[in-house]
Amino acid sequence: MTNIEEVEAHIQLGNSINVKKAIIAGDPARVSKIAKFLDNPSELKFNREFKSIVGYYRGEKILILSTGIGAPSTAIAIEELFNIGVSQIVRVGSCGSLNDNLGIGDVVVATGVVREDGLSKEYLPLSFPACPNNTFLESSFRISTKDIKYGIIRSHDGFYMKTNYQKESFWSEYNVLASDMETSILYVIAAVRGIKALSILNTVVEFNESLEEGVNDLVNGNAKMLKGEKTSIQLALKILTEGD
Repeated sequence: MTNIEEVEAHIQLGNSINVKKAIIAGDPARVSKIAKFLDNPSELKFNREFKSIVGYYRGEKILILSTGIGAPSTAIAIEELFNIGVSQIVRVGSCGSLNDNLGIGDVVVATGVVREDGLSKEYLPLSFPACPNNTFLESSFRISTKDIKYGIIRSHDGFYMKTNYQKESFWSEYNVLASDMETSILYVIAAVRGIKALSILNTVVEFNESLEEGVNDLVNGNAKMLKGEKTSIQLALKILTEGD
């Protein structure tokens, strides 16, 4: 009788993939972009929002997986990656600026997160800080150029509520650099599961500018955004392969 490998319900991957290091991205289209930087990339699965490709960078095996938008689907992806043996995760994502000095295509490494998502408090109380892995953060300092921005960001659950502008303005006053929807859940689950994690974000919306315009520019290939995306991808790959 043929043995059928058990796979995780959503990402549809199992332990036989034998990979410890992963890059996660919200957008499935970004998975294909990241794959262009890999040697011998191979498509694996595409179920719901979870698209996966595996390949090699500097001789090391790297899994690339999309997570969809927001904390719930990202949490599913991280938990299922952990279940198949992944112990190092770098997020390559996008963010909106909360600072007049943070422009389109600027890359942010999140050194901490304001936890305004709804899910992470189900793992740990809000008094627990959402922070990256120190080793990955130190690697980023060594590898990155002076153009990389470092600081606290905010993770949240939506864009179209009446309170969103007021919340962004409030956190901007306290030097929170940017907003995304996934970094807080990454850092919290990483703490719970013992995963090394870091979030690297490409700025796609300027502070107080149109969300729709910024996201559409990302889809349509704005040159500054593409440059920031490339920078964030290269930084993530170098961090994951710099050495344990």
